[in-house]
Amino acid sequence: MTPRKIIRRPLPEQLADWGLSLPPLLKRLYQARGVRSEAELDYTLKQLASPFELRGIGRAVELIAEAIRQDQRILILGDFDADGATSTAVAVLGLQMMGARQLDFRVPSRFSDGYGLTPGIIDRLEEQGALPDLMITVDNGIAAVEGVEAAIRRGMRVVVTDHHLPGDSLPAADAIVNPNQNGCPFLSKNAAGVGVMFYVLTALRRYMSDHGMLNGPTPNLGCLLDLVALGTVADVVPLDQNNRIFVEQGLRRIRQGEARPGILALLEVAGRDFSQISATDLGFVVGPRLNAAGRLDDMSLGIACLLADTQEEARRLATELDQMNRERRTIETGMKEQAQELLASLSLDREGLPWGLALFDPDWHQGVIGILAARIREQTHRPVIAFAPDEGGELIKGSARSIPGLHIRDVLASVDARFPGLLKKFGGHAMAAGMTVDATAFQQFADAFDATVRKMITEDALEATITTDGPLTKDELTLETAYALKRSGPWGQHFPEPVFDGEFEVISQRIVGERHLKLVLRPQAGGDILDGIAFNTGAEVADFTRTGARIVYKPDANTFRGRTQLQLLVDYIERV
Repeated sequence: MTPRKIIRRPLPEQLADWGLSLPPLLKRLYQARGVRSEAELDYTLKQLASPFELRGIGRAVELIAEAIRQDQRILILGDFDADGATSTAVAVLGLQMMGARQLDFRVPSRFSDGYGLTPGIIDRLEEQGALPDLMITVDNGIAAVEGVEAAIRRGMRVVVTDHHLPGDSLPAADAIVNPNQNGCPFLSKNAAGVGVMFYVLTALRRYMSDHGMLNGPTPNLGCLLDLVALGTVADVVPLDQNNRIFVEQGLRRIRQGEARPGILALLEVAGRDFSQISATDLGFVVGPRLNAAGRLDDMSLGIACLLADTQEEARRLATELDQMNRERRTIETGMKEQAQELLASLSLDREGLPWGLALFDPDWHQGVIGILAARIREQTHRPVIAFAPDEGGELIKGSARSIPGLHIRDVLASVDARFPGLLKKFGGHAMAAGMTVDATAFQQFADAFDATVRKMITEDALEATITTDGPLTKDELTLETAYALKRSGPWGQHFPEPVFDGEFEVISQRIVGERHLKLVLRPQAGGDILDGIAFNTGAEVADFTRTGARIVYKPDANTFRGRTQLQLLVDYIERV
């Protein structure tokens, strides 16, 4: 394991007494994460922010409602990641509930189109005789200045729904709904693309109801919340209260078996019991299988799985996605080995590495560079950009992953300002971004990226840390605590799942499954002997039985041969 500095999460000077019947441990955990009142733990739908606070939403729903009333052709333009796929599925299903009949969707190709609405997509629609009357972008569009212009020239109306940070120029769309556009008072700036589209649908339902445009009962948009939860978690947006409501409500539907057949099928092929899932399962089990389609082939397959009406069809598509995910893992493993060789050629030790790492290999796969960048970042604790060639070979496309305290899109904006023309295009978030560079300019970009990172952070930021919630007492280190923590989520980005640290005597250790470290532990503070498991440590592991260990862990309920007992999931281990 990469050496890390263990930091304990600070608590408020004085814990508030909310009067709730919460265990003291949960009160401590919530308040350490910034929860200041019991109202912030109310995850009922009535606590959601109002859709009418979103700038542009009024005009957007007018255009969509009119297109439905006139039976016009509506096209949803999605994106090739899990947020884009769920956004597309939510848009299609929701608009069908509202009465849209001439409705279709398209997803750009990661390999031939690149990200978002481009003029090339409009040209191709025109060649196919498939130009719509109204185009709605989901999880993209805020940077599509040229693409929107091309659409409007063909006589289309364009509604942009997005959540990405806007650039200096906005597209000339007929309506833009994005909580991050200037002048938008909407409180939840962290909404994922799927959350923005869900809000548009709720406002549309109100508008059509008020104007007598709904035929039949008022649509129940709550049935889409499983998709909203999946997209929100998979896009790793911060789980503010609004997003926690979306995720919790979606998880409740899934646990009750009321999810889309596609989500249930994706859990089934992964061997997960839908009645017991958590937000972590959405992020690490369902999301990667859905993303595999967009990474290796065409996200339309993933969207088709989410839209499947029968369990039989959903299982068939989920099995294809699971196979793609296995193929993705194989490709990723080979790329990571090549990246390790590149790192070794840069420096013999970690201290000699660039502060900002840009890596490129002509054989790398565009669909997997984001995952590769994340893996190398975890290993080096540096911002990483992995590049792969585009189809023509003249350009290379990069995917960036950052470290805490460094806004990666701001880094790219700084590079763009200092070296005009070096970046052909770029966009993204604080922790992830994408960009395009001339293949011949890779080294120039790599040097500029490293130099810019050095200007924006101090060397202390490069020290790998792990933040914990401190130790659990002997009385808290129980199976009941593991159950309570699982029930008390949803946990996620900026509302992290609790992890604890403590010193243990290691009674025994062994490697199981070739890569996992199985431990038998006795807490130094006293208590029962416990099992622990550290996944993917590799076969070469230090011997902790002689020295004891400081362990960072999560309590987990582990069921084996019909018996459930406490097990510690070990995130990090070091000698004492």
